[in-house]
Amino acid sequence: MTHFSTKQIAGVYHRRVGNYLVTALSDGYLDMGYDIFREFAPHEVDLMMQRDHRISPPRISINCFLLRGPSGTILVDCGSQDSFGPTAGKLFENLAAAGVDRAEVDYILLTHCHPDHSNGLTDVKTGQRLFPNATIILNRKEFDHWFSDEEMAKADERKRERYFRWTRQQIGPYRETHLRVADDGEEVLAQITMVECAGHTPGHSTWFIHSAGEQMVIWGDLAHVSEIQAARPEVSMSFDHDPEMAARNRTALLARICDENILVAGMHIHFPGFGWLVREDKAYRIATEQWQFEI
Repeated sequence: MTHFSTKQIAGVYHRRVGNYLVTALSDGYLDMGYDIFREFAPHEVDLMMQRDHRISPPRISINCFLLRGPSGTILVDCGSQDSFGPTAGKLFENLAAAGVDRAEVDYILLTHCHPDHSNGLTDVKTGQRLFPNATIILNRKEFDHWFSDEEMAKADERKRERYFRWTRQQIGPYRETHLRVADDGEEVLAQITMVECAGHTPGHSTWFIHSAGEQMVIWGDLAHVSEIQAARPEVSMSFDHDPEMAARNRTALLARICDENILVAGMHIHFPGFGWLVREDKAYRIATEQWQFEI
């Protein structure tokens, strides 16, 4: 009897955007419950997920993106390390499969500081930076919020632990010498601009790459469940800091992305996470990009 490996191939996928080689790196996935939606009943979730032959309640991919080009080697978000069990925390093995040593990373652009995006920065047992030569670039509002003792005191114990304390543990070792804060609209590196899209967190940001006539947006948590939040942009998540602001900014940015025909790279779009927004009535769907065998 033939025995087959139960392990999937490496979660690595390359494409070019202008002068950058962009590599999608899977950090794994999380199975989420119905309670992640604030305004949506379970039967509505089921109907929308079944329409696209998706698991319900949703399974959410976790992606990171590596850019290599004019500004060196840049990682956008860094996964969850060991924070979410065996289905997540795959970034480092996939980074190695892509032939990249962590010491080669020059910059880490954070979309925001939630643990599935930032918990791969530091080994909390030793306090050592896991990307020893990387400088973190982060929205100023995001940094100010999570390092505010006043804001931390307002939060419940779960958020104090998983958001405030974990963020400080992860970013702390970089703070003195390897951290830059940026503002909305700032071109932080050659051909890479931060565009704030606050609401999910106080400084949630997207990263626009505009290179050699091509455009791509790495949109962080603009949509957690794209099958639902592209079709219904007003639907917010239970872990949104300001749900109404998140919905407003999502609606506006989705319109811009669609109108300008910008390639999307999404942290929670099913791997490898690239796609295009297609307008349907007053909302959208994501047409995932076809697999390309040549880079």
